This record gives sequence, structure tokens and C-alpha cells, in this order.
Amino acid sequence: MPTLNMSTRDYGLMRQMKTVSKLNDQINLDYLAHKNILEAARKMVRELAYDICEMPFTTYICAKEYGKKFTALPLFITRNFHHGAIHYDTTAGIKSPKDLEGKTVGVVRGYTVTTGVWARSVLTLDYGVDLSKIHWVCTDDEHVAEFKLPPFADYNFMGRDMGELFAEGKIVAAVGTLPKPVPNVELLIPNADEAGFASYRKTGVYPGNHSIVVRDELLAEYPTLAVDLFNALKTSKDAYFANLDRSGDLSAEDALTVKLENGLDGDPFPYGLAPNRKGLEALTQTAFDQLITTRKYSVEELFPESTLDLVG
Repeated sequence: MPTLNMSTRDYGLMRQMKTVSKLNDQINLDYLAHKNILEAARKMVRELAYDICEMPFTTYICAKEYGKKFTALPLFITRNFHHGAIHYDTTAGIKSPKDLEGKTVGVVRGYTVTTGVWARSVLTLDYGVDLSKIHWVCTDDEHVAEFKLPPFADYNFMGRDMGELFAEGKIVAAVGTLPKPVPNVELLIPNADEAGFASYRKTGVYPGNHSIVVRDELLAEYPTLAVDLFNALKTSKDAYFANLDRSGDLSAEDALTVKLENGLDGDPFPYGLAPNRKGLEALTQTAFDQLITTRKYSVEELFPESTLDLVG
């Protein structure tokens, strides 16, 4: 019986999953430890280094564009709204998101990082910003090495510290998660949490960040693998929520889960294509609009056919 390796972080959602050593009658599972799951995702994209791996979803869509041989399951194991991932220099004369047009804006890590992609989507969909009129400067390269930046973005500040770029006046704003506070830099969108939930109530779009991908050759060799893995992940998710102490001293992960649960008034981690269709349609559209892909992918082509009707 083969043993497949699986690389994800130790989320609460994965806690019970990582006690499962036998997925079905054909497959055992071995869980690999990673301090930085993004390094694992990069190795998966560039080397097919793992059998099953956590993957930022825009990285996955970009990887599809370049024919990478793995396929995602229709579920997200990390997610959030990204109105709070847009930061600006309060001394730079920026009064509204539209004021970013004509300016230089930093990108935490690469252009295709999912948080940055969703943040740029917020700028254009909620605030009418023309993204092509902004000079986007990235501080790292992409997981998908073949990806070419659009003409209004560059890597000229590769490896630079975001705080230093703000201090030197090289940028007036940034998208992504800043690793530490920066003097005179605040959130561009006030009451970001409320703005995110309000956007959801208006559009039905609930952003997803990381999913799980499986090597295509394994999906072909083991026809029930995708469904069995989906079901095991659902069982693990259900156990997490059944045991979540919502009134206790919460970890950062659990606190975010409870905040999303309350703001959405429901399951913050719905699994399956159907409950995630609007978010997936929005992400495939913005990937095309932001010149990450050369066409808009249909959501159905992103997942194994056997999983398209699953919900959990």
C-alpha cells in the first residue's frame, strides 16, 4: 500500500486530519512538517516535490496557465477579507483609493500573491481604481517561475524592506500583509472588517486564500483519491468546529475563525464548488483582469470532475 506525503500547516481545521494515517484501502498518508508552507508551495510548483500540498489559490490558477501537473480540491483551508491589506503613507496626500492612480505602490512579496491579488480586486471593484495606472513594485519573485509581470509592474525593489521603502518615499502605499508596523502608515480603508463584511453582503463574494492540490498522476492512478481526501478534510473541519471554545482565550487563528463566523452568520469554511462559486468566479475574473492569466478560467476546469458536486 503506497504512502502519500501531504504538506500543510497545522491549522485547527487540519488537527483531526493529521491523526489519519490511512485514507482508504489503497492509500496511507504521511504528514510533513513545514515552518514556512510557502516554501513548500513553491517547491510543489517548481519541482512537483510533494504528493499533496497546501497551495495559495492564485498561485494555483497561475500554475494552471503554465501547465503544472496538479489539481486543487474545491475547498479553502485559509480565508479572510482583504480590505485590511491595503496600507498608505498618511503624509503622502492620499485621501481616497483613487488617489493611488499615478503613484508607486509596493507589493508584499510577488505580484501573484493571493492576498495582494484580492486587495487589488477590492481597489478596483469597490472603489473604481484603474490598476493599470498604478506602478506596482514587488519585493519578491513569484512561485511560478515562468510568470511574466504586466508592463505596469516590476521587481526593481526585490528583497527590499517595506518599511524602508515607505521611509525613503519610494512608495506611497502597499498591498499585502506588512510584517511589522511602519511609522505614519495606516490602513487605507477605515473599519476594514466592517467594509469586508458589507462587501460580502452586497456581492456574495467571500475570498478564499489557500487550498489543497494533488499531483495529477495520482488522481489518475487512484480514482477515488480526490473524493476520499475531500471527505477526510470535511470530517476534520467538522471536528474542529465541534470542539472550538468560542468563549475562551482564543489563539489568533481561532479568533479569526470566530470573527468570520459571526460576520458571515454561518460557516466560515464552506467546502465545495457550489458554496464558493461566487468567490471563485471573482478570483478567476480578477486573475484575468490583472494579467495573471491570458484567459478567464471556468471554475469547473479547476477541480477534479468527481468533486464538482461535493459540499461539506
